[in-house]
Amino acid sequence: MRFFAGKRKRAVSGFFLMMTVLLCMSGCGREKLHSYTLYTAFDTETNLQFYAKESDAGHICEVFKTELERYHQLFDIYHDYKDVHNIKTINDNAGIAPVAVDEEIINMLKLGVQIGEKSGGSMNAAMGSVLAIWHDYRMAGLNDPKAAALPAMEELTEAAEHTDIRKLIIDEENSTVYLSDPEMSLDVGAIAKGYAVAKLGELLEKEGVTSGLLDVGGNILAIGSKKDGSLWRIALQNPDLDSEKAYIHVLGLSDTALVTSGDYQRFYTVDGKKYHHIIDADTLMPADYFTSVSVLCKDSGLADALSTALFSMDEQSGRKLAESIGGVEVLWVYKDGHESMTDGFGDYLEE
Repeated sequence: MRFFAGKRKRAVSGFFLMMTVLLCMSGCGREKLHSYTLYTAFDTETNLQFYAKESDAGHICEVFKTELERYHQLFDIYHDYKDVHNIKTINDNAGIAPVAVDEEIINMLKLGVQIGEKSGGSMNAAMGSVLAIWHDYRMAGLNDPKAAALPAMEELTEAAEHTDIRKLIIDEENSTVYLSDPEMSLDVGAIAKGYAVAKLGELLEKEGVTSGLLDVGGNILAIGSKKDGSLWRIALQNPDLDSEKAYIHVLGLSDTALVTSGDYQRFYTVDGKKYHHIIDADTLMPADYFTSVSVLCKDSGLADALSTALFSMDEQSGRKLAESIGGVEVLWVYKDGHESMTDGFGDYLEE
């Protein structure tokens, strides 16, 4: 099942999470390290490590699972759920009527609009019509590689006529969302997981978690440091899948989100050339600046949206965008393997 037409971002973590509880500390009533893995949300694997008392761990996991599933349903673009108005509901009612939605959908879309404006449209939640075409061709090519083909530019250009974010009408007072263009559709793959991770982090902290690591399909959030005071160590995947080296750096994180966008996660091959899933809004073709872009900042939703936007911008423009927002560090990896990073990114490097 495909959940989003947008990107899939992964930064490989330097730990292996098991389904069972790890008994890492002894003594009744003391906090222990627990691990929890789920495969039911966002069409990806979710891994959670956290310190808590044995008596509290089960409740925390259950609350976390329930909320993760709620965000999955709210941001789904393909499936209907009983008593839930989600992104699919909005798309189904394009040009028909406003849809009353949960506040979380409005807040997520507002963040997407904000980053879209700041990036000059490099991240556009209204690109659903174009991304759907690429998705269909990619899936067809994966299912039958010999018949793999590219979309016709006429088809893409016609779809791009229905990607004007100004036709996304958000009415906060009435808590509704409306697409005034009947041919328009939302695709929130560039922001939804990151936004959910940020909110799940807040939930865990409310439940008393002061030390944990959350990874939802590569959207990573470090809550505090480890109980021994050391940082959470995360390995950044090598975008060169042919290399014998599995990762390019190890980062030490505390109270920080990490999201990576890359051309190596979702792609198909046509006439010997790979075509990935991150589409440049200007060319309507896969963005061709970098092989991966990693973003560090406090807000996982912001990191998610920025990683897509920066992947579709030249480095100079991307640096200006990151600096204008503040508190954002970036690593760019070019196709020839050379790297460039903001001054503060190096402070996180451990290897």
